[in-house]
Amino acid sequence: MWIKQQELVGRFVTLEPLADSHIKPLQKAVADGEPGKLWFAHVPAVNQMADYVAEAIAAAAHGDVPYAVRSTATGEIVGTTRYYNVDAPNRRALIGYTWYADCAKRTPVNTECKLLLLAHLFEQLNAIAAEFRTHYFNRASRAAIERLGAKQDGILRNHQIMENGSYRDTVVYSIIASEWPAVKANLLSKLSQ
Repeated sequence: MWIKQQELVGRFVTLEPLADSHIKPLQKAVADGEPGKLWFAHVPAVNQMADYVAEAIAAAAHGDVPYAVRSTATGEIVGTTRYYNVDAPNRRALIGYTWYADCAKRTPVNTECKLLLLAHLFEQLNAIAAEFRTHYFNRASRAAIERLGAKQDGILRNHQIMENGSYRDTVVYSIIASEWPAVKANLLSKLSQ
């Protein structure tokens, strides 16, 4: 595997390789603000969490690396994120399946998660690109990705069929290796404020 399952530790968060032991803490996290009620996001409901974690762990056998996000301030699990669609021969991966409890929003949690994931990709694994995808109507996610410094590559129209039968237009963003130093400086600046 190109990306190994390992803990990534920062000042505000620790990214722990996802395990069955995270199911109950993630159920508690997803109940905080109920992010699963957003029709345009793939966030599990409390009663779907065991299957969500099982599917994420199964995908790890094919190169995905899912994480539970632990807040340093509270010691609580506050959400998830992962590398997925990992393309080792081309040294690129997508970062996504990210959601947080309401208590983690407007805190350094997401900024540091992305810093840890991107630094690992670009500095330890010599990646050439990191990619992000989100639903066209997920304005909050699009704004967060753009605040990272990612550039929009395009929109995949009618890319997926949602559970409600609607078609998802997927907005694709990326950060390439030559952009990483500026993106890193931006993220570090945000964390120092």
